[in-house]
Amino acid sequence: MSKKIIVIITILMVFTIFPASNAQLSLGAEADQKSIEVEISSSGEVNVKHVVKPSNFPVSVDLFDGTVSDISITNESGDERDLAVVGDNDAVLIFPSNQNSIVEYNLDNVLSQKDNLWTWDFSYLETTSFIMPEEVDLLFVNGTPIFLGEKNGIGCHGCKIVLEYSINVLKNINQVNWEDKEFLVETRTSSEIKSFNFNQPTKKISFKVNDNYQFVTIIIPLELLWEPYSVFLDDDKILKHEIINNGTHVWLSMKPETSGEITIIGTTV
Repeated sequence: MSKKIIVIITILMVFTIFPASNAQLSLGAEADQKSIEVEISSSGEVNVKHVVKPSNFPVSVDLFDGTVSDISITNESGDERDLAVVGDNDAVLIFPSNQNSIVEYNLDNVLSQKDNLWTWDFSYLETTSFIMPEEVDLLFVNGTPIFLGEKNGIGCHGCKIVLEYSINVLKNINQVNWEDKEFLVETRTSSEIKSFNFNQPTKKISFKVNDNYQFVTIIIPLELLWEPYSVFLDDDKILKHEIINNGTHVWLSMKPETSGEITIIGTTV
């Protein structure tokens, strides 16, 4: 049965087994991590799993910043291994093994939520995979939108990112009639949208957003309004990202800093 061993006992064991000149190496050697997986639930719960390759010497695994709980270590066969925790759940020491070791724990106080937008300021030097809630098909990394499609997450190497996403984003379908044709323009956002309008002579789509710092994604039929596009918040030009262009529709994403009127100007109607 797994035991949570006080780290000072572990240190004494290592000093006993290894000469003093090698003790620091034995304690401080970084583990060779095969994979790191972060799974985020719809309610914001975070579970982390590190898979560590076999080693003939004790190795350490740095844990993520945050409130760590329910730490466990097992081998590939599912057997629990002795657990030595370093500091205030800062790292764990893994004893020599000829199998992969799986370090698993829950992580709290890393995700913050405001107006349906979840945010995580994440930093870790190893390659990390994020498994997102199934409701999420669009997320933002350092402000850049990533459409997941059929995928369930993303991966990053040497991660220092701001991860943002929303659950149950409102999808509004706006009908535009022009030259006896009907076009559907979809908007996705947690912000309330009003006064949607398409102006054919000026080649403009416009609508009002009522909230600050909320991502807005709009799916525009190319037959209705062709690229390239310029996007304005009231009279100021703002940054926009083109996520997808599948030949029939284009996805544009923006994050207005304040409420106001968004205007999207195309080149051809």
